[in-house]
Amino acid sequence: MSAKEKLTKRRPLLKKLIIVLWVGFALFIVGFPTYIWAVSKNVNNWFGSLPSYSQLENPDQNLTSLLFTADGVQLGSGYYRDNRNPVTYDELGDNLVNALVAAEDIRFNSHSGIDLESMFRVAFGVLTFSPKGGGSTISQQLAKNLFNTRVIREEDRGKLEGNRFLKQLIYKTKEWILAVRLERSYTKEEIMAMYYNTVEFGNNAYGIKSAAKTYFNKLPKDLSVSEAAVLAGMQKGVTTYRPDINPENSKRRRNTVMSQMVKYGFLAPQAYDTLRSQDINLDDFRQQDHNTGLAQYFREEARKDLRELCANLGYDLYGDGLKIYTTIDSRMQGYAEEAMDSAMTSLQLKFDTLLRNEGRDLWIDSKGRELDDFFEEQVIPRSNAYRNLVNKYGSESDSVDYYMNKPKKLKVFSWYGDVDTVMSSIDSIRYYKQFLQSGFLATEPKTGAIKAWVGGINFQHFKYDHVRFGKRQPGSLFKPFVYATAVEQGYSPCYTFKDEAVAIPTGNGNEIWDPSNAEGRFSGEEMTMKLAMANSVNSITARVMDIVKPNKVVDMAGRLGITSKIPPYYSIALGTEDVSLYEILGAYGTFANKGTHIEPYYISRIEDKYGNEIYRHVPRKSKAINEDVAYVMLNMMQETVKSGSGQRLYWQYGLVDKEQKKNSIGAKTGTTQNASDGWFVAVTNEVIAGAWVGGDDRAIHFTQWPDGQGARTAMPIVALFMQDIYADSTLNIQKTLFERPPNLSMEIDCARFTEVLDASDSTVMYDDDIY
Repeated sequence: MSAKEKLTKRRPLLKKLIIVLWVGFALFIVGFPTYIWAVSKNVNNWFGSLPSYSQLENPDQNLTSLLFTADGVQLGSGYYRDNRNPVTYDELGDNLVNALVAAEDIRFNSHSGIDLESMFRVAFGVLTFSPKGGGSTISQQLAKNLFNTRVIREEDRGKLEGNRFLKQLIYKTKEWILAVRLERSYTKEEIMAMYYNTVEFGNNAYGIKSAAKTYFNKLPKDLSVSEAAVLAGMQKGVTTYRPDINPENSKRRRNTVMSQMVKYGFLAPQAYDTLRSQDINLDDFRQQDHNTGLAQYFREEARKDLRELCANLGYDLYGDGLKIYTTIDSRMQGYAEEAMDSAMTSLQLKFDTLLRNEGRDLWIDSKGRELDDFFEEQVIPRSNAYRNLVNKYGSESDSVDYYMNKPKKLKVFSWYGDVDTVMSSIDSIRYYKQFLQSGFLATEPKTGAIKAWVGGINFQHFKYDHVRFGKRQPGSLFKPFVYATAVEQGYSPCYTFKDEAVAIPTGNGNEIWDPSNAEGRFSGEEMTMKLAMANSVNSITARVMDIVKPNKVVDMAGRLGITSKIPPYYSIALGTEDVSLYEILGAYGTFANKGTHIEPYYISRIEDKYGNEIYRHVPRKSKAINEDVAYVMLNMMQETVKSGSGQRLYWQYGLVDKEQKKNSIGAKTGTTQNASDGWFVAVTNEVIAGAWVGGDDRAIHFTQWPDGQGARTAMPIVALFMQDIYADSTLNIQKTLFERPPNLSMEIDCARFTEVLDASDSTVMYDDDIY
């Protein structure tokens, strides 16, 4: 066949090929835009829906709600489903921006959401079986992260998205469309910030701010080049390149990112040569959770109230990015926690030493006798471990005993740091029960604002809050309510009674109430009400209770701020009914606030994510007693510091001078009958501080009553706290005198009162005379 014939024969084939190419080109020119349009419109529900423009402008994200102190310090990592705290572009810093652009999208600032050059590079790599890396731009990755384009609810799924061959193309097409729309709706700076705010970094860190805090304890803009490269590089595979679990992988990926930064002029070669050999420094790495940071007990108790409050306001505490401002002062909170740690470390050492020296079991009665089988019959059945095993195997199963006694590796609490050990569940229960517990609270009496809250000795190991929910017998801490009732009825604190045995009919048949003093004896001496309260003399408190009657005392306690149900029994005069530290400080605050009760509070205001105020606290006030009665009670509590059970505030802790000329401080101790509970409250014009100390069970206590007195167990916590806040000049807490009412007619100077009585040859009035 001649060449001419061959050419003639090929012409129809060439013509057909040209026609096919033109038809294909025409179909592409017309068909591809039509396909994009069809996806964007979800024609016939083939492709599934896309976010609306309003959703693009207001993307739905779970944002962390943050908690702040009154002095502007963030408490913990906030409340969240995803630990995410958004930042602006200006808060990112150049290192993070340059690292991400170099590693992921070098033409980020020039394309409009889709990088055609990268797309053709990827397509060529696929066709030649030589992959050339990813082609997704930062905008496309943002679209995928922001709208979960590949995690689709069944009701939103398009008909074709169920096809495994087509779904990847549809997913990618949606990301192209959303990327272009994002570029039209936001600036490049906004897109960069949004990207860093949406991505996950492992360890419960969502967004760059949480990641920078978790891995390097820094703000994003303060990250070094190396640190920024670590975090930017993690987006290739979070688990694979996490520096805490895969340090070598993370280092290689970091160096890859930094080499890209060198390639594109963001990093000098000499700096890269220096940095590439360095290991990743994770000395400040700390996973953000609720077991770390300041005010852990407070944050948990606040969470319980805030969840309901926010819901009532129409907001989601865990997703709406609220800013919650509290009354807590970070400096005072820090001093409170330090005081708790210092005092309780020493007290626990003393308790443990006495236990060893006495060679006794942990649980004893009021006379120091061991309670046989108390641990086995009372403590173990209440434990979570035992209950869970019983629920699983049944109470009669041998498996319960087997697993309760099976040794296992544990990390247990000690005052000198957590200890790795091997214990059975039985052993660990006994071990943890030996620790004395405590609660501390400090408030501002004029406003009711709570300034410091320490609910226990260690939140990670002991979750129970002893400030608001831990209710115990207050002992003598309840006596001021008895004496306030008497003062309100006109009895001067200078009236005297004889310290002697009493026998008071209770009105319940032939029942007689005949309390003894703490020391088990009566002095027989005449004593003023003021001195009797200062020294917690039970016999005289009983006499006063017999005068004023229990129902009046219950009424007084309620007006002052005690919300627990108190029955009108004579014995309540000695603090036999359970109350919380939260209630006690609210009631004592009424004395310092001139008789006006203000309910303690800790949330001052709440703002939404845009800074709009959605809640502001309104104080709940009520006039409980008149100003004269309040001042007299403060004067009586000052006697506790001058000559009673609170004298150590003066001679050991140096908080007051002997003559009470430089400041006014009142106080009251409380100790239950077998020293299961020790209490102490200090009252000033500026701050009221109180503490409780006791065992987890009431049968856990010192053998000797004096060792468990509130003056020895709880007072040191309060005193150390007061020392620190007075020493901190930034708090500006002044030592001021209690303000005496101008028209006070009741005599409170008992020395002068006695002189007047002696001069007039009068006898001291007792209860019969008063009537």
